[in-house]
Amino acid sequence: MPAALRASPMPRRLLLDGRSPARRTLLRHSTVQRRDGSVAPLNKLRGFIEIERKAPAPYRPAADRLADYAEINGPADQAELTRQSARCMDCGTPFCHTHTGCPISNVIPEFNQQVFDGEWRQAYSNLASTNNFPEFTGRVCPAPCEGACVAGLVDESVTIKSLEYSIIERAWSEGWVVAAPPARRSGKKVAVVGSGPAGLAAADELNKKYGHAVTVFERAERAGGLLTYGIPNMKLDKETVQRRVDLMEAEGISFVTGAEVDAAAISETVEGFDATVLAIGSTVPNNLPIPGRDLDGIVYAMEFLTRNQKALFANPPALLTTEATPEVGLTSKYGGGFISAKGKHVVVIGGG
Repeated sequence: MPAALRASPMPRRLLLDGRSPARRTLLRHSTVQRRDGSVAPLNKLRGFIEIERKAPAPYRPAADRLADYAEINGPADQAELTRQSARCMDCGTPFCHTHTGCPISNVIPEFNQQVFDGEWRQAYSNLASTNNFPEFTGRVCPAPCEGACVAGLVDESVTIKSLEYSIIERAWSEGWVVAAPPARRSGKKVAVVGSGPAGLAAADELNKKYGHAVTVFERAERAGGLLTYGIPNMKLDKETVQRRVDLMEAEGISFVTGAEVDAAAISETVEGFDATVLAIGSTVPNNLPIPGRDLDGIVYAMEFLTRNQKALFANPPALLTTEATPEVGLTSKYGGGFISAKGKHVVVIGGG
């Protein structure tokens, strides 16, 4: 073959992107292990073929998790994050970030690419443009985006949720997440009743995008609703929730906790506001009229989760080791009995 027609060998540190020659960048890790066990330069064009799905932040050892109430995931491996982001296949129709995948339309292929390129700050700006609370969704979202991932049609989907989680936690650690109050105020006041995910998102939008003065009313002692009292610490540490609430306060949102806003008091509570947003959840449990329902030891899941969380707020975990301390807040308001699963075999009915 004439020398002019012979392809020149590719530099070992050239990272193949596949989008355009202008987006080719140098490889930060010269080689990676492929799914067949061989070691080769990381090739973005063939990432979804050559690299298997692997959690960048695997679960902590079970023995460690049994000894505390901390989140179950360990720290993310930075090299593995790059490796996993290479599996995003630049598909022509990315179903992951449309109504078939992400309900809030996160621009997923783009932030996957930015993680791959090491452009973490740009990835955060991308994610924050569509997602009010990535630190929540990156932990507890059921990830319909992964179910819609095109790579999942022939293999396992891209680890989108882990990448999202890593982006926002990197942003917090780098100090990129800062209070951004609106430049102008509208002069309008809005009351938001309920501080769960919906209430917090509504308050954030009304404050930052429209400049309204927002006050959030919450009947519990702490803001967060389901995020605080319904999702266990192992999935969502409560300091993470409080961190976001503190940021929203710094942006001008007021939180009034311990405020029971019922049908009789709502008109008085929201007097003086120009508008009211009702973002309340239902705390009435769904009973099952089936044989054996009246037996001892059957409790509602949400009540158990809520009261267990209140106990963790009020007392050290050591106080949960005995049933002789009902004052920690684990007494059922429905049956009056003490709610504890310690030393018991438990059956959970319901997969929510």
